[in-house]
Amino acid sequence: MQGLFFESDSGVRYVLRALVVILGFWTAWRTGKSVAEGWGEYPTVVIYTLLLGVVMRFLHYALFAGPMLNGFYYITDIVLLLAFATVSFRVRRTSQMVDNYYWLYDRTSAFSYKKKD
Repeated sequence: MQGLFFESDSGVRYVLRALVVILGFWTAWRTGKSVAEGWGEYPTVVIYTLLLGVVMRFLHYALFAGPMLNGFYYITDIVLLLAFATVSFRVRRTSQMVDNYYWLYDRTSAFSYKKKD
């Protein structure tokens, strides 16, 4: 029987699944940050996250015998990964703009900046 967000597991597979989830979240974080560091645009983050979602689906399929082509699990993976990638992209882009163009921009939060008066 399937769980709500993941396929059913037991025992030490929980630890392995936690490691795979942490690896996915860390990779999504680094993806958003690296696109921002390369001065890329946000749609690039979305494309990379969609590809990362396919990789995560494959890991769940290969390691846990979960379904490879399941829309619900793929969308769930994409939403979570995109949240991490978006946060890291916005944090890094804000730091770039405020640090590199300190005479033009002020930080308003960790995720945004504004033009100086």
